[in-house]
Amino acid sequence: YFKIMKKKIKVLQVIPKLGYGGAETGCYDLAHFLPEKDCKSYIATSGGELLKFVNKKKVKIFKLPVHSKNPILILLNSIIISFIIILYNINIVHVRSRAPAWSCLLATKITFRKIVSTFHGTYNFKNNIKKLYNSVMVRSDLVIAGSNFIFSHINENYGSFFSENKRKLLVIFRGINTNYYNPQKISPIKLDKFAKQNSIDRNKFIILLPGRLTEWKGQKIFIEAIKLLTEKIDIPPFEAIILGSDQGRSVYKKKLTDLVQQHRLNKIIKFINHCEEMPIAYGISNLVCSCSIEPEAFGRVSVEAQSMEIPIVASDIGGSKETIVENETGYLYKNNDTLDLANKINDVMQKNYNSLKSVGIKGRKNVLKKFDVDKMCQSTFTEYNKLIELS
Repeated sequence: YFKIMKKKIKVLQVIPKLGYGGAETGCYDLAHFLPEKDCKSYIATSGGELLKFVNKKKVKIFKLPVHSKNPILILLNSIIISFIIILYNINIVHVRSRAPAWSCLLATKITFRKIVSTFHGTYNFKNNIKKLYNSVMVRSDLVIAGSNFIFSHINENYGSFFSENKRKLLVIFRGINTNYYNPQKISPIKLDKFAKQNSIDRNKFIILLPGRLTEWKGQKIFIEAIKLLTEKIDIPPFEAIILGSDQGRSVYKKKLTDLVQQHRLNKIIKFINHCEEMPIAYGISNLVCSCSIEPEAFGRVSVEAQSMEIPIVASDIGGSKETIVENETGYLYKNNDTLDLANKINDVMQKNYNSLKSVGIKGRKNVLKKFDVDKMCQSTFTEYNKLIELS
């Protein structure tokens, strides 16, 4: 008659800032998923825009300077985190970034708790000191890679950390909220309002490039490709939108606006700083582009576009190669090749409404099957359980 009481899982996730990036939304989604599984959920972070959306009844927030790379603060954070672990009887600490990972590694060693880390990108290293700093991410009991691309990156560069078999490395595909990124859920009124506010002509073919304004996201290549498109003869009237904030990189933004002027594309290319609800931006588009010149760890844009039933054209490197089914749910162009990008966009623009619709529908099916946020949370939760059973 005696049921063995399963340990109640209490998870502390630690993230520098709770913004709108991939690591942050993953942390946010998991934090709200855990209480549904009768787990206690905690987040330690220094702040961020997503904080105001956290359901404080379900998730307890600790505000700590975990974004800091200052060694003294890292040490101080580890002491505070140790106290939090003991006070709230936390059994798993989940880290998503290097600086806080050092604090958490120390804290979990002191308190004998399990530590999990998620690799959200390829951390570059020019020398051994930087590599040592990065290696904190693979010193966990469980290391999660967000894609097969990241999995290979970890294996190539940090494989020696797994040779003693105590640690475990696995892929849990990042997921997005397919309920939020759902074309059926957007009100036409909101679409019209967004188009009016930004004077977008919805009778034209709309091409969207979302992503913060930074060199590696490939805005320059996109502008050059649009220039090539305008030189083609039998092309329908179109507009291109570069959506994203410069996050203080005003020099780079100036370079982009100058390039647009130089090519006389002012009437075709629009810069929009921000869109409160991304599904709306996708909703007014006929085609989405992801032009990153460095590999995306996961490539959320490709997945969000597919979820919104919009065809996607992306560079053939990194995560996009795993999330797009070539010529079915989207298209890949040769990385850094402006002409190939222009040709791929042109091919899509020549397709009729029905074949574009069909690409969109396949895209959403693809995402629902592999990249839904509940799948990601459920897989992570299963791994937490295994770790607890081992202890």
